[in-house]
Amino acid sequence: MASGLQLSRHELIAAYKRMRLIREFEEAVHQEFSAGNIPGFVHLYAGEEASGVGVCMHLDDRDAIASTHRGHGHCIAKGCDAEGMMLEIFGRKDGLCGGKGGSMHIADLSKGMLGANGIVGAGAPLACGAALTAKTLGTGGVSICFYGDGASNQGAVLESYNLAKIWNLPMVFVAEDNGYAEATASSWSVGGSQSGRANGFGIPSREVDGTDFFAVYEAAGEAIERARAGGGPSLLHVRLNRFYGHFEGDAMTYRHPDEVPHIRANLDPLTLFRQRVIEASLIPAADLDAIDRESVAEAARCVKAAKAAPLPTAADLLTDVYVSY
Repeated sequence: MASGLQLSRHELIAAYKRMRLIREFEEAVHQEFSAGNIPGFVHLYAGEEASGVGVCMHLDDRDAIASTHRGHGHCIAKGCDAEGMMLEIFGRKDGLCGGKGGSMHIADLSKGMLGANGIVGAGAPLACGAALTAKTLGTGGVSICFYGDGASNQGAVLESYNLAKIWNLPMVFVAEDNGYAEATASSWSVGGSQSGRANGFGIPSREVDGTDFFAVYEAAGEAIERARAGGGPSLLHVRLNRFYGHFEGDAMTYRHPDEVPHIRANLDPLTLFRQRVIEASLIPAADLDAIDRESVAEAARCVKAAKAAPLPTAADLLTDVYVSY
């Protein structure tokens, strides 16, 4: 297994492009929601980009991921169309889910994206089902379950640990621990450790610095390789930080006033990625700056397309209610 810094220049650029697009996409959504242009609830992934991209860099369309209410970053990391996502968030007819899912329910089965999910912990059983399908059909596919520290306390997640272990499923549990279950600190609400919980089911685990793309990439690569080889499930406990509140409009009174400024200044995964590759003479700063500008333009293009796109009509109301086989 090659370490992150042994990635090719092409792969490093691809990783940075994906992380930067997530960041600029989320910043654009933040602005548009603040302006009252987006309906429903929005939960932003800004600050956590290294986790989703570090994991999904190892995946292809045969692999599946189950996401959370904070799912935009996972969608982009798995290859979902950014414009289709923005249309969906704006509730437009041509969104990835016909404008009916919105921010918390984006899915694209063609990309193995089983869906963001507004039900805390609900993605874990779905990921088990996808892993069982891959194992039964012999596709070589792996299933990834992303979930937060709050969801780790849900019975469905613990039941999924057990199911994945006894069925030896090809899957990886990725506990993205940003320190808060909504406004409740995980240091208070999570008994024991995430790794200890997995070990209790006989599942190997690893603690990962979620601000370090290279650490996530390496740990995820080992776990996914193990799953593909029939070694069963693993867990990654990824410690990371969110730049915004639990939801858009969250006053964040539960966080110290200096916490987010400190995180943005010192623990930004994109800034840390830039420093690593520039210092190692792998990518010039000018090339990364160009990607930054392209990503800002792409996010703006997606917003413009969403604002111009048609809304669903009355005739669309009762479509997509039942599955057609």
